[in-house]
Amino acid sequence: MISRLATIARLPPRLLGRRASGEGGSIVVEGARKATGGKGRTRVVMTMAVFFGIYATIAGRLVYLGFQNPDLSGGPQSRVTASRPDIVDRNGEVLATDIKTASLFAEPRRIVDADEAIEKLSTVLPEIDYEQTYHKLKSGAGFVWLQRQLTPKQQSDIMQLGIPGIGFRTEKRRFYPAGETSSYIVGLTNIDNQGISGMEKYIDEQGLSDLQASGLAIAKDLKPVQLSIDLRVQHIVRDEIATGMEKYRAIAAGAVVLNVKTGEVVAMASVPDFDPNNPYNAQDKDRLNRMSAGLYEMGSTFKSFTTAMALDSGKVTMESRFDASRPIRIGHQTIHDFHGKGRVLSVPEVFIYSSNIGSAKEAEAVGIDGHREFLHRLGILEKMQTELPEVARPTEPKVWKQVTSITVAFGHGVSTTPLQTAVGCAALMNGGYLIEPTFLTRTQEQAMSVAKKVVSEKTVEGMRYLYALNAEKGSGRNARVPGYRVGGKTGTAEKVVNGRYSKDKNFNAFVAAFPMDDPQYIVLTIADEPKPEKPGMGATAASNAGVMAANIIRRSASMLGVKPDFSHENGATLVSYQ
Repeated sequence: MISRLATIARLPPRLLGRRASGEGGSIVVEGARKATGGKGRTRVVMTMAVFFGIYATIAGRLVYLGFQNPDLSGGPQSRVTASRPDIVDRNGEVLATDIKTASLFAEPRRIVDADEAIEKLSTVLPEIDYEQTYHKLKSGAGFVWLQRQLTPKQQSDIMQLGIPGIGFRTEKRRFYPAGETSSYIVGLTNIDNQGISGMEKYIDEQGLSDLQASGLAIAKDLKPVQLSIDLRVQHIVRDEIATGMEKYRAIAAGAVVLNVKTGEVVAMASVPDFDPNNPYNAQDKDRLNRMSAGLYEMGSTFKSFTTAMALDSGKVTMESRFDASRPIRIGHQTIHDFHGKGRVLSVPEVFIYSSNIGSAKEAEAVGIDGHREFLHRLGILEKMQTELPEVARPTEPKVWKQVTSITVAFGHGVSTTPLQTAVGCAALMNGGYLIEPTFLTRTQEQAMSVAKKVVSEKTVEGMRYLYALNAEKGSGRNARVPGYRVGGKTGTAEKVVNGRYSKDKNFNAFVAAFPMDDPQYIVLTIADEPKPEKPGMGATAASNAGVMAANIIRRSASMLGVKPDFSHENGATLVSYQ
């Protein structure tokens, strides 16, 4: 027993701790556990520190990127798909609206094989330019357009090709339900849906482009723009001038229907025209809105202004007489009458026989300065103020001489637009007020607030009488429409070709007003270089422009709210003059 204890006493302390039992052994084990727990906490703290460092690095990078300029190559600018307001006619019929369409783009950095991608795309888009597209796909950019405004079928077919690195973006494009019918009035937008002509351009100039640039052009906030156009009448006008152009083999034709009380353009068309939904030929030189952007010598329609000027001056009355028995010779020029009577003519006879000599003598009675002042007063020689951007500035000689006044008296020597001629004639029918034309709706009260008195009531009374008389006994007979009391004046002007007046190329016009007892509308039609309808027939304004005006009135008068009245269909003059 003693020897065994002695042996235990000689063992090392660390062995004693492992082999001993009881209270002393428990103390040793607990100390070991405490040492192990301290190391574990250290590892947890280190792990947390690593994760904190990683997240801090990510957060710092995000903050840095937030202060950098965005990479615009990653996608198109938002203004590309900016909304536009609908354009509607006076009855709410849609003339222009936005529709959604898909546009094809590519991310060149993700394109694996540019050649293969182009070959596949060409099966759906055969018109695609290989070289240009190849350079785009090899550019390494983040984003490039490949084709804008695809059809739904093209989009579907391209999706089935399964080409990596290409996609579609929904954009807005303009759709014109009326097509060619109102193309020159409504106008066009470009590929980015921005107005470039017609009322589309006018709308942009009124602040829409600024809204688009600021991202505030939101579809639901844009109210429709209502025009003064009546789509029903617009269709009739376009149909009649297109038919007339073909029938009379003219190089162009046009017409306008103008409300004489408000200045509203109810319809206006010019052919040749274009389809705004596919305007591939819109820039052709013969695609011109001849009614507002074409300048012409308006021929004998100007005799309306000459006679009105003479009456309004007080120097000429309806009983005045002018000797038209002999031509007028001035300088190297000789003024003849087309169908001269060879005698003294009264003012009504000068008008209904369309006497150049008589008109020249009316102008002489007023004088050169008075003649020029009167035409400017009626706005005939001023640039017209209206919403449509395509408006030409009239031309006139810098210095008016006696020969200028004589030739201008029958519509030669100055050039103006057909629309301005219609506006000037409206002032001779509506009580003597010049009202600038508008393509937006306008009440009569609003019109009178901007109207300018240009001729007296007495002059208006005389001109209404002469218009009615000319339709009964003069050159306006072909424009008569039963029940609608039409009056008017023809104009057949020789065109200037290579600096000289041509004997076989005319610019014809007819200006009509109805109903003559209280005119509500002016209809002015033109035919550029018309040919005889049949061999042996003439090609004067009475035989083409006058006929077109009659057809327009016959088909549209009821839509314009003019009720027919057959009580005067006995051949008597509809308007008296005291």
